[in-house]
Amino acid sequence: MEDLRSILTSHHSKSGSATVDVIKTTNGEVQATTSEIPDLFFDEILINIKLTRTEVLLLMYLYRITWCKPNLHRKYGIAPILSHTELAKSLDVTNEVLYQTIRSLEGFNFIETIRAGQYFVRKYFSEENDRKYGQTYDNFL
Repeated sequence: MEDLRSILTSHHSKSGSATVDVIKTTNGEVQATTSEIPDLFFDEILINIKLTRTEVLLLMYLYRITWCKPNLHRKYGIAPILSHTELAKSLDVTNEVLYQTIRSLEGFNFIETIRAGQYFVRKYFSEENDRKYGQTYDNFL
């Protein structure tokens, strides 16, 4: 029986390159980066709303680029313009599945298309939760 270390070293990711975001601390340690996702997503959204794997991936991708990474349009809750083709490749789905997923997330009111490739992403996932937690957005329309 092979040992676990040899199995893990021989494993390769589907995309061919393993990319992990890391940061180095002042003492030289390497740590994975983290993003702040409200517990509301894990405690209510995932439990009460049955999302597909692709819907969760896309929602988290849009959420992270809107709220967790530097973004000039953060105060408006707007995700930067994306390349749909590159996004579909990174999510390992077809463009048609990506467009269906975008429409599905719009149906749940988690996101709203402003124009092709630019999306309004709610901070607390629903209008009710935004009001509940005092989230307001500058008027972008």
